[in-house]
Amino acid sequence: MEKPEPATNIVVRGLLHPGFPVAIFLVFLGLAAGLYYGLAQQGTRQIEANLANEARAMANSLEREFIIHAEAIQRMAQRLEASPGTTEAVWRKDARHYLEDFGVYQAVEWIDRDFIIRWLEPYSGNAEVIGFNVAFSDQRRAALETARESGQFDISGIIDLRQGGKGLVIYAPVGTGADNNGFIAGVFRMEVLARQLLTSRVKESFSIEILNNGEVRYELNDSGTANTTFSHTEPVQLPTLNWSFVLHPTTEWVQNQRSAWPQLTLASLVLMGLLTSLTTLLVQLILKRNQALLKTRRQLDREIDQRKTIQQDLARLESTDTLTGLANRRFFMEDLAHTLNIADRQSRQVALVMLDLDRFQMLNDSLGHQFGDELLIKVSERLNSLSNERILVAYSGGDEFMLCQQQVEDIDDIIHLLGQVKQCFAEPFEVQGEAHGVTATMGVAVYPQSGLDADTLLRNADVALYRAKEQGRNTYQFYTEGMQDREVMRLELDKDLSQALAHNEFVLHFQPQLDLDSSEINSVEALIRWQHPRRGLLPPVDFIPLAEESGRITDIGRWVVMAACRQLAKWQGTAFEHLRIAVNLSGRELDDDELVDHIREALEAENVPADRLEVELTEEIFIQNIERNLTQLSRLHQLGVHLAIDDFGVGYSSLGYLRDFPVDLLKIDRSFITEVTERHDDAVITRAVINLAHNLGIQVVAEGVETEEQLAFLKNHRCNLAQGYLISRPIPAAELERAMAEGLLVTRPTVDSEL
Repeated sequence: MEKPEPATNIVVRGLLHPGFPVAIFLVFLGLAAGLYYGLAQQGTRQIEANLANEARAMANSLEREFIIHAEAIQRMAQRLEASPGTTEAVWRKDARHYLEDFGVYQAVEWIDRDFIIRWLEPYSGNAEVIGFNVAFSDQRRAALETARESGQFDISGIIDLRQGGKGLVIYAPVGTGADNNGFIAGVFRMEVLARQLLTSRVKESFSIEILNNGEVRYELNDSGTANTTFSHTEPVQLPTLNWSFVLHPTTEWVQNQRSAWPQLTLASLVLMGLLTSLTTLLVQLILKRNQALLKTRRQLDREIDQRKTIQQDLARLESTDTLTGLANRRFFMEDLAHTLNIADRQSRQVALVMLDLDRFQMLNDSLGHQFGDELLIKVSERLNSLSNERILVAYSGGDEFMLCQQQVEDIDDIIHLLGQVKQCFAEPFEVQGEAHGVTATMGVAVYPQSGLDADTLLRNADVALYRAKEQGRNTYQFYTEGMQDREVMRLELDKDLSQALAHNEFVLHFQPQLDLDSSEINSVEALIRWQHPRRGLLPPVDFIPLAEESGRITDIGRWVVMAACRQLAKWQGTAFEHLRIAVNLSGRELDDDELVDHIREALEAENVPADRLEVELTEEIFIQNIERNLTQLSRLHQLGVHLAIDDFGVGYSSLGYLRDFPVDLLKIDRSFITEVTERHDDAVITRAVINLAHNLGIQVVAEGVETEEQLAFLKNHRCNLAQGYLISRPIPAAELERAMAEGLLVTRPTVDSEL
């Protein structure tokens, strides 16, 4: 009879079984999953209950506020019923008290028995609704007639207000039946009502959809961050209305409601299972190996790891840019060549994207190289988030980056990548404690269509990048056949530009500005042209971008100032000595410390009064490096030179600088004038800019005036000056003098008395 195996041996054999640590871990993992699921379900039910409580509280608040306002309107109707002889002035005074006391009405109205609005307060902003029939549909007429017969107030529900926007109206009848004397109506804008009903906590935590008869009629506080998992529908008990609203919590609110216990329980049990399994595994290793061999093996492994780390560090230093941490240009080009070899064998396409930061050099020069380095690091971090096994991101140097997309199936793959790159620049970059908006321009070359080797592909991507810059920056351009020829032409033009000043090839044309009060020409804008010896007369768009890139824009700007002063000197003692000339300055010129001294010297050299010269800068330039620009512009103002903001309304429009800068003139951008008589929005913006400028003591000139209707509109709304093809195109000085002498430029706009 065999001797039974000792229990100790059985235990040891079980410990040494390879699957024993895994079994322990699976037990702990199953227990953790079960507890986590139960606790998570309990948390979900609690969140739903809390959401229902929030919804009911909001419904109670909404019902209470509506009853308060409805009863207030009824009291006003009762007072009018008791005193039918009340005058409009007395009624308006009573209405103003309501507006001041409650602070939520868009307007208070008296509507006669024929449902026509006769009186309202305030008149400003609501005048167009006088005479409006509020029974504009059979449904509204029936509801108002029922209210008139019953004496009970009526609520319109959410409607499109005549004054604009969404709102609702409470109608309280003034008497009933045959004694009815119309209605008192309280008009609410939904956005104003929302501000009163929603506390700051509600605004941060919920978005609300208001439903009328089950149909969404208005959305409050639609922040776009609502959690789609949870929502609660709550009915609202209001007379004559079948309202309910759907409450959507934000993701942050849901997260704040959730308990950390499910995650802690799961993590704790998983960690315990892992530790227990590892402990068991360690016991197995100790039982299988002797201590000396284990020590020797660990020392050997440590030495091998150290050598691998050193080799990896050396390889990384050779292939990585030290500033950005991205692949450097050499490694990128080697990898691109390898990628193209594989693509050739597999008949695949490869895309190369050259990316250039817009206006980086200007930021780097004005804010310092440390700022530039920090910005490059921030940009690199965002672009590196696009890296994967199919996309390589590298830093080329300066302000240029390169991206290689392998295995391109069709053009949509590249468009998707370009969209991801643009998304990297959607948010401002936090550099040295301040937010800076930065954009990027991209050029794209696709293998094999745009080149068969890495160098050709890179060159053509660079050509496409330059074409994209010519189109206005913050965009992208694919390389196409013929671009290389245009690039050669551009290089030739750039070479000619270096000789243009020396050969005196630039000329000034002048575009008159019509004074709308006197119908006279008192000022002109100087616009540069290049009289190229072979290409003829070139507009600024053909050479100014080249001048900015090459740094010649400062010298050209100085020439324009000097040429304008010479022309002013020629006009002295003639019929044109009253004219003022406006010249345009670039951001790079404004950064020149010697700018003011140069303008002073030009004026003194030609013996021209400073107030005959006007300096124009775009709105974007005005607010770049505000502290430095304020100093420069204040010096120009003290010199006596007029200051104008060009392209106003299309830039940042941070109106604070209008108060701080010594501005004499605003130029409304032509994009608002083109359709000012057709588009209501453009008309509103134009009127607002004119009123704003006049309130600040600033004159206004409208650019791009091309029709008599536009001119009449500007005259009727007190715009000071007009400039555009209707008056004159930019013309040489001799043609300007002849046209003014013959009275060909004076246009007398008609005035529409109804505007």
